[in-house]
Amino acid sequence: MNVKALKYLLPLTIYLSAWLSFSNTGWLTWLPMLYAWIAIPVLELFINPNNKNLSAAEEELAKNNKLYDYMLYIIVIAQYAALVYFLNSFKTNELLWWEKLGRVFSMGLLCGTFGINVGHELGHRVNKFEQFLAKSLLLTSLYMHFFIEHNKGHHKNVATPQDPSSARYNEPVYLFYFRTIIFSYLSAWKIAHSDLTKKGLSVFNWRNEMLQAHIFQIGLIAVIYYFFGGMLTLYFLAAALIGILLLETVNYIEHYGLQRKATGENLYERTMPHHSWNSSHVIGRILLFELSRHSDHHYMASRKYQILKHYNDAPQLPTGYPGSMVLALVPPAWFYVMNKKLKRLKAAN
Repeated sequence: MNVKALKYLLPLTIYLSAWLSFSNTGWLTWLPMLYAWIAIPVLELFINPNNKNLSAAEEELAKNNKLYDYMLYIIVIAQYAALVYFLNSFKTNELLWWEKLGRVFSMGLLCGTFGINVGHELGHRVNKFEQFLAKSLLLTSLYMHFFIEHNKGHHKNVATPQDPSSARYNEPVYLFYFRTIIFSYLSAWKIAHSDLTKKGLSVFNWRNEMLQAHIFQIGLIAVIYYFFGGMLTLYFLAAALIGILLLETVNYIEHYGLQRKATGENLYERTMPHHSWNSSHVIGRILLFELSRHSDHHYMASRKYQILKHYNDAPQLPTGYPGSMVLALVPPAWFYVMNKKLKRLKAAN
């Protein structure tokens, strides 16, 4: 067994904190939020980033080690177990409104960091089983169209005006939410329709991935409503929305203000590491399955999370993803820090 791989069990600490939230009252209902948005960002201020890459031999071993995949599969089971426990937890406790809110935000954290993030990682795999798992995870956030738009839209159009998921210079994150959520959804429909047209099929054909996504999502909502009632269905919808906003906050910090050079009409240079903001801060990297080594992910989208590389010429975020996300929620502070970095990047090029 490769002991190094076991570090990726660290994300289960977030599930443990969520379990404590769902089984307790008082401040413990907010424990996952305190852990993710206060404890981790503070820790990463005092821990230096680790820019080290695997050697060629280490990379080959890691790439072929199935343990890294099995840990992602565990997340799928843990996500659905947490969702059921979350819904059941409201039946067993008399809670104050702010305790209920703590549990909803805790479930929302799981929806964003695992339902969508691990779904994102598995969604890049060519294996149909892993793609099924990806869609299953995205289902818990009611964001299954992400599978379509991210793989066939975002990776093609990243860091260009055509990409709704790339934040523009001086665009506040709160305005970005509206633009990216609306236009990413429309883009997914456009992509699904185009795929069907190429096959000579109607948009209403059962093979339309967007129709499939809506059927599964409506089905999940109906099941929750049937077994848990209307109020708990609203709690679930609120948690899913929080997960979506977490994803879009990540999208915001990953490409803020970066642009690929145009080479023709609707044509752009190849996506390179310097078209994504990178972070090699250790805790955020492990908790998010190396998502923060985003420069390499866009440069080589097929590369599995455990072998993603650091590039010295990739622009670096001021701290890890959790801290950068908190910073993005305060636009004046975000612009103050990041616009300076963008000006230095422009001057260097």
